[in-house]
Amino acid sequence: MPKKRSGGGLSATQSAAKFLGVSVLAGAVMAGIALPAAGALGLAAKGSVQGFDEIPANLKSPQLSQRTTILDSRGNQIASVYSRDRTVVELKDISPYMQKSIVAIEDSRFYQHGAIDLKGVLRALNKNAQSGGVAQGASTLTQQLVKNYFIEEAGDDPTKVAQATQQTLGRKVRELKYAIQIEEKLGKKKILENYLNITFFGEQAYGIEAAAQRYFSKHAKDLNLQESALLAGIVQSPSRYDPVNDEAEATKRRNTVLQRMAELGDISQAEADRAGQEPLGLRVSHPKNGCITATRDSAFFCKYVENVFLTDPVFGKSREERAKVWNKGGLTIRTTLDPQAQKSVQDSLKEHVYKSDSVAAATTLVQPGTGKVLAMGQSKPFGYAKDETEYNFSVDRDLGGSNFGFPTGSTFKPFVAAAAIEGGKPPTQAYSAPYKMNYPSPIQSCGATPYRNTDNETAENENESEKGPYRMKEAMAKSVNTYFVQLIADIGLCPVVKMADKLHVVQGDGSKLPQTPSIALGAIGLSPLTMANAYATFAARGMYCTPVAIESITERSGDEEKSLPVPKSTCSRAMSQKTADTVNTLLRDVIDSGTGQEAGLNDRDSAGKTGTTDERKNAWFVGYTPNMSGAVWVGSARQDVQMNNITIGGTFHPLVFGGGVPGPIWRDAMSGALVGKDAPDFSTVDIPDDEEKGDGRGDKGDGGDDGRQGTPGGGLIGGLFGGLTGGNGGNGGRPGAVKPKPKVPGNLVQGNANGGRRN
Repeated sequence: MPKKRSGGGLSATQSAAKFLGVSVLAGAVMAGIALPAAGALGLAAKGSVQGFDEIPANLKSPQLSQRTTILDSRGNQIASVYSRDRTVVELKDISPYMQKSIVAIEDSRFYQHGAIDLKGVLRALNKNAQSGGVAQGASTLTQQLVKNYFIEEAGDDPTKVAQATQQTLGRKVRELKYAIQIEEKLGKKKILENYLNITFFGEQAYGIEAAAQRYFSKHAKDLNLQESALLAGIVQSPSRYDPVNDEAEATKRRNTVLQRMAELGDISQAEADRAGQEPLGLRVSHPKNGCITATRDSAFFCKYVENVFLTDPVFGKSREERAKVWNKGGLTIRTTLDPQAQKSVQDSLKEHVYKSDSVAAATTLVQPGTGKVLAMGQSKPFGYAKDETEYNFSVDRDLGGSNFGFPTGSTFKPFVAAAAIEGGKPPTQAYSAPYKMNYPSPIQSCGATPYRNTDNETAENENESEKGPYRMKEAMAKSVNTYFVQLIADIGLCPVVKMADKLHVVQGDGSKLPQTPSIALGAIGLSPLTMANAYATFAARGMYCTPVAIESITERSGDEEKSLPVPKSTCSRAMSQKTADTVNTLLRDVIDSGTGQEAGLNDRDSAGKTGTTDERKNAWFVGYTPNMSGAVWVGSARQDVQMNNITIGGTFHPLVFGGGVPGPIWRDAMSGALVGKDAPDFSTVDIPDDEEKGDGRGDKGDGGDDGRQGTPGGGLIGGLFGGLTGGNGGNGGRPGAVKPKPKVPGNLVQGNANGGRRN
């Protein structure tokens, strides 16, 4: 049995054997490094020395994740978003003190040894052999850089991070092998630059520039001696030496770095002593990450941009690919946001609706003919506290909006009118339009099965005094429900659905519109962006353009910048110019003399439509000028507030109408957004005024179920509604009949909602 030394250590024989084993292992490692095997690119994890020859021969430096900067249309920063707060800088932009500090404390022989410090390897192997594990690393800066490459590539995947940081000889061997490549390929200066840009300094700061900003609110090039020593000391254990949470421990560590620099001759002992007496001098700047920090209340627009990036195939084939690009960052995204328009939207919302109100408001402005989203805001700020929300009420569910959108009320009527006019109906078309009536049945749909009113659902006007006959111009201005029910029954559901398709009008959950006559009164849920963009088609004289929020993207890769492709607006003709001009004429009258008078602009041509749903759970105004379109929604996100006898924005409202609350919001938002902009006029058509109501009969039809004389257009409508003035005869409304209620799930954000009222 071998003898032990008096101190209880290994015998001479055991020590010699252990040393021989360590030497053999070191020799094997070095031999393997000297003769690397060829292999495919990649960073496959190997857990043993036996797998050394299987390790890929080449290591590609990963592109470091950095901040992404989002700008408005004028180049002003809206927000900075990142998965890791990092700004890559060149070595010349890093303080010489910082360069010396990190070398002194992390790898003092950095400039003397190659990729591997053989003395350090042998020392570490011997120490680890004695401890039976990996107690000492002896990694050079080059090896640490390789390790950080593995961590960077792992991203937020916990399994890959564990593999990249596992304490095994296999991982150490990989570091040794790749360190040789890095040293030969990059050289000392580039290695130091890369290391200082990749390493973690605590407090969410990756890289020296972010660390300098976080702890001292200055650039890396401006760090002095004691600041540099502090940051260099943090690297070994960012949590232990965190100066924000443990000043004493951080000071002690800083002074250790200063003393080491003095020992190496980087600074004099006197300089080290003086710097060691200085206070830490922290000027901490807290990270401002994500859309929640966006300027000018543009957080919801910022999230819209992010969601566009994550859902549009132009940025990657799958959501996973797109998310990887987004999280990698280093992008500069210039958007379509007009700061003047955005400020005007938010000023108007704050003036008319308080964030503490029981209801919310959302406003979106777009540019006709281009699809550019100019502004997007809402009364409840982005956040997670009381009276805040993470839901963007302006957009569809897949872009961060509510589950189903919000019923639009009578703001849908212009789509019905456009479909009718495009199909040949004149704007002088008259219908009996009684105060109350059953929905007609049957009504032709796009399919083989027509709509049938099996539940005896009814439609009625806002007031009993509102009964026809009416022509289209007056019916639109007064928002007469029964007129548009008769119109959609006359032309059928299919032309309306097809017109909606051309205008890209889909429900908030992305589904197509249901083929039911209640769509004429806005019983379905849509988003403000959908409505604003659809109305922009009228302003653009029939040209629909898909909405866009991103103008350009540049990606920084090392010292180079390249442009990325971005989604482009696609424009198509949705209706003839004559149809659009006719609708513009009708909707201008809504503002001039109809339900939207409170929304009118004094200095330019404007047009629009009001909308209020049953039980007054939603109120809308959607309007436009020839060069800007906007939609305003007011209501409860959960659809659980009836806006009767309610105070909104400090003003009491016995009853809320689309013209009374959303209208003024739209007016003030548009007025400010259009200051200094051209004021072109609409191209309009001549529509005779409704000087005489007439008898509601029009031309003769073929006779319907009751065989009466028809209105203009004949056929089904002629039979059902000829001579229904005042609601008498035919299939007039019956007391107690049920109003239409779309089957909308009562999920989060939006619940059940009724059909539309007139205004």
